Amino acid sequence: MALRLHIITCSTRPGRVGPSVASWFHELAVQHAKFDSHLLDLADCNLPVYDEPEHPVKQNYQHEHTRKWAASVAAADAYVFVTPEYNFGPPPSLLNALNYVYKEWNYKPAAMVSYGGVSGGMRAVQVEKITLTTLKIMPMVEAVVIQNVSQHLDQEKKFTPNEHHVKSAGTLLDELHKWAVALKTLR
Repeated sequence: MALRLHIITCSTRPGRVGPSVASWFHELAVQHAKFDSHLLDLADCNLPVYDEPEHPVKQNYQHEHTRKWAASVAAADAYVFVTPEYNFGPPPSLLNALNYVYKEWNYKPAAMVSYGGVSGGMRAVQVEKITLTTLKIMPMVEAVVIQNVSQHLDQEKKFTPNEHHVKSAGTLLDELHKWAVALKTLR
């Protein structure tokens, strides 16, 4: 049985390009065929700013939105965060989603597909990795970095990758799979 991969669109703002980038990556992951790949969008999760009365390590969730999110996070063996950069950091929607649960994230690998201007979202990724390691998530070194993302979008905001993006995605998926197999033994 294939390991389950959640490809998560992290930006929730109107006018975002994350869904287009995430759809492209999802198609590649399906072709890669080492994972059972699923596309998730934090905008669809509709998580309010963290509102659970107890620490997430207790897993005593009071709200239905938290229980649904916890089940989704727990179902995956690996994650790819499709993330932009906001003011040199990650989108607040991602940090909020990460903080909602704890044990459901533990001992799983994660990779980033980042996008933005000149930095391609890499400053955000560096900040995200601090939170990921605190949640006992193993962040991958391999990544897809999309610099000047607007230059890769058509009029309908459909993302068109270049050769480097495609090659980076294949390398990322290979490495992510190795770690997902290895870390499954810890769970």
